Amino acid sequence: MSNVLEKIFKIKAKGSTLKNEIIGGLIVFVSMCYVLPLNASILSDMGMNSAGVFAMTALVSAAVTFVMGFVPNYPVVLSAGMGLNAYLAYTVCLGSGFTWQQTMILLTISGIIFFGFSLTPVRKWIINAIPNGLKYVISAALGAFICFVGLKNSGIIISNESTFVGIGNFANPGTIIAIVCAFICFGLMFSKKKMLSSLAIPIAVLCAAIIGLIVSISLSYTDGLTFLEGQWQYQGYLQGENVTLPIAPWLDNTLSFGLSGVEDVVFYSVFNGDGYGAAEFGNDIVTVLANPVSYIAIFSLIFVNLFDTTATLLAVGRNIGIIDEHGQMQNYQKAVLADAAGALICAPLGTSTVTSFAESNIGVEMGAKTGLSAVVAGLVFVLSAFIYPVFSVFTAGCVSAPALICVGTLIFVNNFKSLDFKDQILIFAGFITVIFTLLTYSIASGIGIGLISYVIMLLFAGRKKELNLTLIIISIVFLISFALSAIMPYIQT
Repeated sequence: MSNVLEKIFKIKAKGSTLKNEIIGGLIVFVSMCYVLPLNASILSDMGMNSAGVFAMTALVSAAVTFVMGFVPNYPVVLSAGMGLNAYLAYTVCLGSGFTWQQTMILLTISGIIFFGFSLTPVRKWIINAIPNGLKYVISAALGAFICFVGLKNSGIIISNESTFVGIGNFANPGTIIAIVCAFICFGLMFSKKKMLSSLAIPIAVLCAAIIGLIVSISLSYTDGLTFLEGQWQYQGYLQGENVTLPIAPWLDNTLSFGLSGVEDVVFYSVFNGDGYGAAEFGNDIVTVLANPVSYIAIFSLIFVNLFDTTATLLAVGRNIGIIDEHGQMQNYQKAVLADAAGALICAPLGTSTVTSFAESNIGVEMGAKTGLSAVVAGLVFVLSAFIYPVFSVFTAGCVSAPALICVGTLIFVNNFKSLDFKDQILIFAGFITVIFTLLTYSIASGIGIGLISYVIMLLFAGRKKELNLTLIIISIVFLISFALSAIMPYIQT
């Protein structure tokens, strides 16, 4: 078996080991499996069946991740993009008055265009047009974003009406577990024993899961943890607040096995026999095409997907050495076709746009360098579609937080230290990109504002020769995108 895997993925040739690939794939899944229930929750606000969305998100994520692993041989895992699904649900659907079927028709159209767009050299021009310094900036911004996601999901950082954000409530046991295990992870990363340092992340995640389960079970038997209004809540000092603790599967009777609800979300629910058929589907297509808001939504969906995916490929590519000294990416066309396939099939199969995930860097930091780690993550995605209750413990913020916080910090430091600090314009653009990525909670928005500021500063500094036409066009398109996003809510359907 090892010989077959070596022949397919060239593990030794790329400087990796079978153990690194397997551990890397498993850790990436653990770090991003929260996407499955969260995506189901977001799309259910549009009126979709949450159980069906969960199952199809897992299966589509697996299928596209397999393509990414086998074809370009990249350790990149794909799943439903968080910014994309929120934009789809709350801006396109709820904000513009579309039904969920009409919204998914829009997503299908954007996916078809995006796939065709990926067949052309345009995406490659964009990647190659970005200077190496800005590529380090983008990677650093991704690292900061990963860290912030971990801090937010675990309750270490919370919203605050007075100061916008603030420190979390340390009466929350999940928050305490996340902090303690993050410190354990940082400590192990710098251990003198190489074995401990290489296994720092899985050890920290496992500790968080075990401690979280023990605390959850203890609280459930002392009435400190109860199921109210469709969610687990911790009673006591945090009465009414959401729980970041893992919940043992046998405690949550709302969790079920199998692929229930799938028939309600695939192919726009045309064939589920529940009042929505081919005639209604045809009418919805006409309605969508006749609405001017649709075209703004389609442009925005394509644009956000392009830069979310490109940014991740750049970050992962630099970490595993598939970007050469000139900033050119190897196997580029195969990689973009793999993620474009996810945009093409996601809506008909009942989920939001599947895109490359920044958490893939976690597997890279664990030593994974080939597509085998992606295939491993894909296999667990398939499994999770059928037996989600078994994996539910890893969806808790306190369990994934140590991996997200530590890896995000590592990626940020490794890339930011590579910047030329003598170039103040690059450093300014870097800071702007990072801060706006965090404050807008959007990688695409951070990159857009960072690029615009970089171009403007170079123009005023008289350094026009460092600009290229592609970079200028990208900045202009970002400006148009921001403008369209601003006026979209005011356009009447």
